[in-house]
Amino acid sequence: MTIDRRTWLTGAAAGVAGMALPVQAAKRHRRIAPSDRVNVAAIGAGGMGAANMEQLTSQNIVAIADPDLSHVAKSFVDSSGAPIAERAALKAAYDKADKYADYRRMLDTRKDIDAVVIATPDQHHAVAAKMAMERGLHVYVQKPLTYTVREARLLDELARTNPRLVTQMGNQGHSGDDGRRVVELIRGGAIGAVREVHVWTNRPIWPQGVARPAALPTPAGFDWDVWLGPATVDWGYNPLYAHFNWRGWQPFGCGALGDMGAHLLDFPVWALEPGLPTRVETRHSAWGENQRTPDAGEGDQRGSYPLATITTFTFGNAKGGPLTITWYDGGLMPPTPPRLPPEAVMKPEGGVMFVGAQGMLMHETYGEKPVLIGDGTAQRAAAIPQSLPRIKDGRQGHEMNWIRAIRGEEAISSPFAVGAPLTETMLLGIVAMRAGQPIEYDGAAGRITNLPDANRYLDRTYRKGWEL
Repeated sequence: MTIDRRTWLTGAAAGVAGMALPVQAAKRHRRIAPSDRVNVAAIGAGGMGAANMEQLTSQNIVAIADPDLSHVAKSFVDSSGAPIAERAALKAAYDKADKYADYRRMLDTRKDIDAVVIATPDQHHAVAAKMAMERGLHVYVQKPLTYTVREARLLDELARTNPRLVTQMGNQGHSGDDGRRVVELIRGGAIGAVREVHVWTNRPIWPQGVARPAALPTPAGFDWDVWLGPATVDWGYNPLYAHFNWRGWQPFGCGALGDMGAHLLDFPVWALEPGLPTRVETRHSAWGENQRTPDAGEGDQRGSYPLATITTFTFGNAKGGPLTITWYDGGLMPPTPPRLPPEAVMKPEGGVMFVGAQGMLMHETYGEKPVLIGDGTAQRAAAIPQSLPRIKDGRQGHEMNWIRAIRGEEAISSPFAVGAPLTETMLLGIVAMRAGQPIEYDGAAGRITNLPDANRYLDRTYRKGWEL
């Protein structure tokens, strides 16, 4: 039996691992007409945040919050220090915007903000999103939506109880034409019934499986305390943590699976509607060495994630029957299928392979360039009509889709109702990694049933002042 969204949310209402999920009503919400410009703020304004905000310069960028504005400034120059012409409009908007180190102060100070883009390290996502939503703000949150399973359920419940707020997760492939066609082809039976999917990525492209480095002096102007936010460890500053490499460190990021799972797992989960996994097992190389902190429970703070993993997700309640999705990262890939045609190249950068009863479908990251494999697949595909709406400008229009949805012009592409269960699925792979054993999962209850002690990995503790 498929777990529907109402059943899934029952677990959220009851709480994960016995934790209550308090949800407050939004306090302010401005009705925005199609002719209006949206007042947007950025939480995490450099790096990926700058890439997101670059798509929104047609709106009013009123404020940015980032603990290291010198890092934000690097978003406007190339490696030689020359200005990037394509980002001149963004630089002009940032120059005029109010600037804060701490987004908590920004959210309490600026009362004219309509919407926020959250592109921080993963440990901040849920905290920043909840604060913004409680203030009646629309939110765009980079992937993974949250750092923990409990946080994913909480944000979904908050969005459900405040339906006027427009939410979007930053998995831009969900807006792409190719990815939407993949979903139509799989659902339409182009390759027959699917019971097996293989997913791979070349991530990590940052350090993982390495020892924790020594602390270095924090650069001038970098508010390290704000950067740490809710994280309960302070190992001291090191460039192996900030500003890009945090993805590989367990207190701050969610590793390769958290970084790319929202892009690559999106399409099999979307097309096949398997519900939540019922069993998850992660095999991996060694964790990076770490000195255990006094307040850490067994296995809680293990330093950097393993360099390579294979995670097997079993969906015993999938809509079309039992389904297995296998994830590979760190340069690992699935075996090459027999009789794979020369044009169907399994690119190491990343891809998805659906194995059906009547053929296969393979696509690249973000759902792009789908290839049908097997006799009769092309003919069956040609007869499958378009059934999903297309998003203006495809995956390049993911940010503006959010704006148009705020203005009531277009349906939202990847709201939290989509992003939260997808995030929960991929985070369960990390839970299994931390548990060190296969986990059996009751998605309706939101609990691990075979290893009760592993339920603590569905949640986390928060540093004082950054509680969820």
